[in-house]
Amino acid sequence: MELDRSLQVDFRHRVRFTQDALHPDNPTLASLCSDDVWRRMIVFIDGGVHHAHPDLTERLANYLGARAKLGELVPELKMVEVVSGGEEAKNSNDVCEQVMAAADRYGIDRKSFILAIGGGAMLDAVGLGATLSHRGVRLIRMPTTTLAMDDAAMGVKNGINKFGKKNFCGTFAVPWGVIADEQFLTTLTDQQFFSGFSEAVKIGCLKDPSLFELIERDASKIVTRDLCTAMPIIKRSAQLHLDHITQGGDAFELHEARPLDFGHWSAHKLESMSNYEISHGDAVSIGIALDCEYAVRTGLLSQSNCTRIIACLRALRLPTWHPLLANTDQLLRGLEEFREHLGGRMNVTLLRTIGNATEVHQMDHEIVSASASALAP
Repeated sequence: MELDRSLQVDFRHRVRFTQDALHPDNPTLASLCSDDVWRRMIVFIDGGVHHAHPDLTERLANYLGARAKLGELVPELKMVEVVSGGEEAKNSNDVCEQVMAAADRYGIDRKSFILAIGGGAMLDAVGLGATLSHRGVRLIRMPTTTLAMDDAAMGVKNGINKFGKKNFCGTFAVPWGVIADEQFLTTLTDQQFFSGFSEAVKIGCLKDPSLFELIERDASKIVTRDLCTAMPIIKRSAQLHLDHITQGGDAFELHEARPLDFGHWSAHKLESMSNYEISHGDAVSIGIALDCEYAVRTGLLSQSNCTRIIACLRALRLPTWHPLLANTDQLLRGLEEFREHLGGRMNVTLLRTIGNATEVHQMDHEIVSASASALAP
């Protein structure tokens, strides 16, 4: 007997952009947590964010207390814990284990909340712990970096690195909500602020030439950290990522192609090759440049468009080369790791023009090497 059934599950992906999310007059967080039953909340704060905002715990407690006085049924704050941020959060099981242990210790049920405040890597690790606890506790992400706001927090993936491979362990789970508070961007280092724009360039190249042109035009203002210029770009990038995921873009990666990973096959490998000293955003910038050079050499992309894209990345003060590119034998192992991660034949996204991409199923190793050499200063 064979019993086959199709299964559809309805998810809602709630994303909010706001300012000063923890001001008592701001209803955003409370509205996402409102319920007809008294719930609990545990909070994890990225160590770097805690250092820049040491009053976060007090502000959060005051916020929930003030909203409760307004008659809102907000969660009871049980615990706030500071955890590792950056790629360190993903390079061991520690953060994930901390989340699960806290969920057990404080009686967090499936409809209570885990709030993660931090950068993309920390959100990934906390998210993994949340999805493993009771097979999924409600997770609210509060991204604090450019890259987390314009890309990472919009996704439905959680994970940690293992066996020297990026995101080897992980889950797919739609977060209960995402709250992007632009005030967190004001305390980032320049490198943290700039690096996230590589994902905005990526999505513009893939899906929205007008966004790419806007970034190209306003790069000089972005690097002055003018949020009036930067925020519309961050929001548009987030919207494009969210739309792809929720509107037929294979959110759980059941197919072999993963178009939003343009520039990522080499980026992931460069990160591991550098022991994660190269940030994800910087690695993506280098990966985009490498794949554009490759596309020119294989007749897909015009030299003029390649030059524009690389110039845009450099105008954003993003790297387009690293000495590790010279180690092409090790770099090229990233292609097989990328294929394994997708679970099928190799699919690498390359550009035909800005706004028009295609998938290729093999990469010529000599052309990859020549492309890497072309990027060297």
